[in-house]
Amino acid sequence: MENQADWHTIHPENDPHWKGLTVNQGIQQPPNVNPYAHLRPKRKPLPTAGELVEGILKGDTTTLARAVTLVESMQHAHQAIAQEVIEKCLPHSGHSQRIGITGVPGAGKSTSIDEFGMHILKQGHKLAVLAIDPSSERTKGSILGDKTRMEKLSVQQDAFIRPSPSAGSLGGVARKTRETIVLCEAAGYDRIFVETVGVGQSETAVHSMVDFFLLIQLAGTGDELQGIKRGIMEMADGIVINKCDGDNVERAKLAQAQFRNALMLFPTPASGWTPEVLCYSGYYGLNIDMVWDMIDRYFDFVKLNGYFEQRRNEQNRYWMYETINEQLRDHFYNNPAVEQMLKEKERLVLDNRLSSFIAARDVTELYFKNDLT
Repeated sequence: MENQADWHTIHPENDPHWKGLTVNQGIQQPPNVNPYAHLRPKRKPLPTAGELVEGILKGDTTTLARAVTLVESMQHAHQAIAQEVIEKCLPHSGHSQRIGITGVPGAGKSTSIDEFGMHILKQGHKLAVLAIDPSSERTKGSILGDKTRMEKLSVQQDAFIRPSPSAGSLGGVARKTRETIVLCEAAGYDRIFVETVGVGQSETAVHSMVDFFLLIQLAGTGDELQGIKRGIMEMADGIVINKCDGDNVERAKLAQAQFRNALMLFPTPASGWTPEVLCYSGYYGLNIDMVWDMIDRYFDFVKLNGYFEQRRNEQNRYWMYETINEQLRDHFYNNPAVEQMLKEKERLVLDNRLSSFIAARDVTELYFKNDLT
């Protein structure tokens, strides 16, 4: 508290010469601490792997969501628990139909999934929707708003919707999605939808974890003429043209014919199945049953000729090598000696004093010669 002399010095307006002016000292300010902070519930401790597995096998969605959060986490403690949960859930997985859904932005993927999902639930199935949401390259953030466009599914008890950010690493999010599929199957979901970020690099990763790959297209976008050049069509097990309603019906029918002609130029897939092209309307819910009848025919076909099991085995092998590659990459970049040399070599490369190829060779030689592995 200021003494009288200091008060006059700091506030000359309170000097007797200035009797007409006064400045109140004000009131004592309250402490800048939330008085209700002690009432906040304490953060729950991490559940054990056994608790998570027990909840998942019972079909508890809260436990399932928490387990998926641990799978997506980058913390080592979380990953240790997540991997133990996945290992224990693995014997209870594999009994579902995994369906990948992709298409250009604006093709109506989320709206279509909403209609497809309601059609599945009416047949007595349980559905899990795993939506890969694109992340901003600048902020690394994601909207994760797929649930808002699945108004019907989001309120259904037998539907589990989980959006995941791509976070700039499609390979990483694809592996986590693959592990999430195992958890969802153990929780009793016998139909799995994997929605991709759109036509791009993620399709290859998603194709390696699903049984049926559905491509959603639109009429009048120019894709009909470019279909022959699109590698995505080679992966599609079925092509559906959305928004076949109102004045757009004729254009959709024309696009259907063009896509069928383009597919005739492709070699027969390894499954022996000839991809079909259908028209429907996700917004109005038209011909949804036709699309699903096509998917059912596909599963009957590939299970009969043995391709279903063959593809599952190939996928397991693929993810074994992908996991090995990712672990080796993480071990390399998280090594302190490598991190230090990378900074030095990067500075030399940016100053044009060293080529990028020689810099890479020097770093890898350091890693192997010094037995940093």
